[in-house]
Amino acid sequence: MSLKGQIAMIDLQVGRLRILLVSKQPIIGKALCHLLAGDKQFDVLQNVVSVDESAIATQTPDLLLVDLESFEEINDIVALSRRASPQTKIAVLTSNDAQPSMKRCIACGIDGYIVKDVMAPEFIRACKSVARGETYFDPRLAGEILRGLRIGVPAQDELSIREGEIIRLIASGRSNKEIGAELVLAEKTVKNHITRIFSKIQVTARTQAAIYAIRNGMA
Repeated sequence: MSLKGQIAMIDLQVGRLRILLVSKQPIIGKALCHLLAGDKQFDVLQNVVSVDESAIATQTPDLLLVDLESFEEINDIVALSRRASPQTKIAVLTSNDAQPSMKRCIACGIDGYIVKDVMAPEFIRACKSVARGETYFDPRLAGEILRGLRIGVPAQDELSIREGEIIRLIASGRSNKEIGAELVLAEKTVKNHITRIFSKIQVTARTQAAIYAIRNGMA
């Protein structure tokens, strides 16, 4: 390979999102690995059948994607992963489209909840969002939870209409660039809005803002 080709290959690898898939079902694990590997932005590390703290610490994936049907004790998995690699984001993939399951996972601190009946492009988008530090909660379930949950911590000030639109998109897993494209705003303007939103609702991370939006019916 020429030097130019080697440099191009290095540039491609640097920007790739590293995913560690955990599933006890070989067929599902193999199919998901194949689907993810088909996107050039992903580096699928492997599919494992158990959550190993040392493996997570060594490989430090951007995303730990857990087949929830294989592991019911998601709280233990989240705790283990946070100890091994605090920067790793965690998403669950599940066939359970019931509100209690999503609520339980949110309470455990996951960054993404993906239902298995989504189309492949949406699945890929969800994985990318979570791996990049955004959040993703299936909008069909989130919409129902929005109407059923309320918390007693009021914002310091009322959110503007624009800020309400942005926090709704944060809760759906959109990146700043995607929010800007949808609302026809510069990415810098979106960042400024998000800074004000964080200050008003007293949070410091997008995951917290997303959960706040979900629990307060703002999305």
